[in-house]
Amino acid sequence: MKLLSIDELKTLVEQPDGYCVSLYMPTIKLGAETQQNPIRFKNLMREAEEQLINSGLRAQDARDLLQPVQEIDKYEFWQHQSDGLAIFISKNMFSYYCLPLNFAELVVVNDRFHLKPLLSLLTGDGQFYILALSQNQVRLFQGTRYSVNEIELENVPQSLAEALKYDTADKQLQFHTGTPQAGGGDRAAIFHGHGAGNDEEKDNILRYFRLVNEGLQELLKNQQTPLVLAGVEYLFSIYKEANTYPHLMDEGVTGNPDELKAEELHSLAWKIVQPYFEQAQQADAVRYQELAGTGQTSNNIKEIVPMAYYKLVDTLFVAVGVQQWGHFTPDENQVELHQHKEIGDEDLMDFAAIHTLLNGGTVYAVEPQAVPDNTPIAAVFRY
Repeated sequence: MKLLSIDELKTLVEQPDGYCVSLYMPTIKLGAETQQNPIRFKNLMREAEEQLINSGLRAQDARDLLQPVQEIDKYEFWQHQSDGLAIFISKNMFSYYCLPLNFAELVVVNDRFHLKPLLSLLTGDGQFYILALSQNQVRLFQGTRYSVNEIELENVPQSLAEALKYDTADKQLQFHTGTPQAGGGDRAAIFHGHGAGNDEEKDNILRYFRLVNEGLQELLKNQQTPLVLAGVEYLFSIYKEANTYPHLMDEGVTGNPDELKAEELHSLAWKIVQPYFEQAQQADAVRYQELAGTGQTSNNIKEIVPMAYYKLVDTLFVAVGVQQWGHFTPDENQVELHQHKEIGDEDLMDFAAIHTLLNGGTVYAVEPQAVPDNTPIAAVFRY
């Protein structure tokens, strides 16, 4: 699974040139119903081609632009999906993400990518990570309120044995790894002793955890997403000593994570992070109400769009699944709204959310009823 980060989002915002196609679809992970994935994909691709032609592109040029997307339409690709698929293609780039979000089907053709459906993965609305850590195994999961997926780790040692295999110092902690089995292959490392029983053993584990932490830094840099540690309790204090990621939760999932499935880890971790998410969102909603009437809040999209563009939105609530088509002209500071999408229009709610997020603001992409004032969009300004 490809991890979506703020840096990836910036690339999607800044790189495009000309026609940009954004395609979202729900996907089925397992079983015979996975055959629905390519059928849904082909229908959406036909819709994308029609939108490109209606926007002024010749039919052959539209097909040429979409050709790189057609090449992923293979049996193996559809067998390794998450809950949703997001695809972005323009003249200069092609990127796709298998993500733990059950997207509604949507195709948008514009001169910018349509990114609002992704925002709950990058905002205060429920994304978190689980680091399942033992002496024998390291696993990282990306979770949302409703789903969890394992992330493939690179540059991270997969066990204490791997982390220290080149260390020639004498160790009190005894282990052996790669012992041949009768059936062929290697056997996982075997450790004698389960607690941090002496200083040297603790030092070995600390070195191991520092290597894990270093490997995660590249993956999690510039993120503000909570990280929940899952492991045997005595390892918590050692990992916290090695950790440099600023959003590690104080509370963790205790017990041997090697014995827990991803869904079990997700359920236990969500209980830890749910109050964190709810408290932050509720506090910002209360602040919006307290500042109402002072000129520091607005639910008027014509006012919010320029403020977001000029880095003046501190907190934004935006309804998922709702679009407001139109366009913004920065030179004239002019916002024009249309009841239906017209050629050259973009979703201005998406525009406001993306610019708020990239400019260091907080965005809550929530269900419509969770937006203050029961409006599609609401903002707290910085001044």
